Amino acid sequence: MNRSLFSCMLGLCALLLSPAAHSQEKSVDAWFEEGVKAFFDAKPKESVAAFDKVISLQPAAAPQLWQRGLSLYYTEDYKEGRKQFELHQTVNSNDVENAAWHFICVAKADGVEAARKVLIPISGDARVPMKEVHDLFAGKGSEEAVLKAASAETASEEARRNHLCYAHLYLGLYYEALGEKEKAKAHMVKSATEYKMDHYMGKVSQVHVKLRRW
Repeated sequence: MNRSLFSCMLGLCALLLSPAAHSQEKSVDAWFEEGVKAFFDAKPKESVAAFDKVISLQPAAAPQLWQRGLSLYYTEDYKEGRKQFELHQTVNSNDVENAAWHFICVAKADGVEAARKVLIPISGDARVPMKEVHDLFAGKGSEEAVLKAASAETASEEARRNHLCYAHLYLGLYYEALGEKEKAKAHMVKSATEYKMDHYMGKVSQVHVKLRRW
């Protein structure tokens, strides 16, 4: 889920290569862009509506739309969000972030223990600090381990900043799922400000802070 907006659209565009879909290409792209923009503007309901329009025009795009799942979380439609992340898992099976968002939707709807029981197993996500994030959500890791992995020396300061942006984002989401508001706020604000990034997931923490009025 750390892809740029351009790369996010590549999957959708690939679905539009058939002659039958070609006539709808602009409309589908326009609705996708509207969904993204509405989310970045902290309007999750409008974002979901736009992504739903994408699906109505191009049903085959539905599994690719993890962005819709994020928007559903912020509309508090946790059961539908869970379904979206389960659907995305069928086309992206090695993404810790998908498992994490699925977890927080289940936790909000059915409780943390229920979420741990159905935590999606992931292997092969080598991004820092995703292994530690998955361990945390599984109940066998720690905040310290996530931050230690994210803080490790890298080839560039930009990479380290990015790792910490992700670390604090997922720590914030984790603590929100657990109902620990102050911890959630502290981590999410760090992700949105001190370690601010301009890619999609970097903007998620910024939207989160705005919606929670932090």
